Amino acid sequence: MLVLGFPDSAAQSRALALALKCPAEIVELHRFPDAESRLRLPIQLPRHVVLCRSLDRPNEKLIELMLAARTARELGVERLTLVAPYLCYMRQDTAFRPGEVVSQRIIGAFLARLVEELVTVDPHLHRVRTLSQAVPAERAVALTAASAMGAFLAAHSLRPLLLGPDQESEQWVRSVAQAADLDYRVAAKIRRGDRSVEVELPARSYTGDHVVLVDDVASTGHTLAVAAQALRRQGASRVDVLVTHALFVGDALSMLKDAGVTEIWSSDSVEHPTNAFSLAPLLAEGILR
Repeated sequence: MLVLGFPDSAAQSRALALALKCPAEIVELHRFPDAESRLRLPIQLPRHVVLCRSLDRPNEKLIELMLAARTARELGVERLTLVAPYLCYMRQDTAFRPGEVVSQRIIGAFLARLVEELVTVDPHLHRVRTLSQAVPAERAVALTAASAMGAFLAAHSLRPLLLGPDQESEQWVRSVAQAADLDYRVAAKIRRGDRSVEVELPARSYTGDHVVLVDDVASTGHTLAVAAQALRRQGASRVDVLVTHALFVGDALSMLKDAGVTEIWSSDSVEHPTNAFSLAPLLAEGILR
């Protein structure tokens, strides 16, 4: 087995290779001024190759992934495993208006044609029950970072109240709470637009509480910021954020700090300054089992 990474996933790929006890190589990648990509793979590849790349900011990455996978086949690779700790285009799983593209279905089928198996972490599945429905590959494995998140809190001797900022976050906050033996609640969100939401906290006293907001993906950060502001208004002594996937586009981090968030922690599924714990052991287990 060989882990084959890309320049933007080099650290991630080497950590995964270390956990798998196998070598790692990095694809040679050059982008021309017109935004086309030139790739070069090692010419000696084993029968089984693990392609490692998180698919945040996915559009050019998907094309490069296709080029690498097809070339690996030409070089004799018989089995391809894609490890995409963050999996893109999973949220658009239905057409809300006539003519709207259901990107989950299209990208899922695209990936299934490239590789035999896909391993990812906390994919944002809402209206489908399993990852294989979204990505019909021979083997589609959806892992969860809940145990790693719970272990992170335990290692730092933190015993906060966990709060999911909206109804969709319940599956993640519940799993982290179970892993760390902590109490949790789930807030209700009303979305007015991409950057306009309201959050209604569960009825209880938050005075003096240390609360950690838990979610799978932090993108604009608006929902987390609104939840943090509501907690501060109700007397919470400290509010932190713990997420699997740290996208944090634009001014998301500064907005969260302005909302009263003390610490922001994330897994290394997406390389980011907030990364606090590694998913390499979890991903290796997902491949080997």
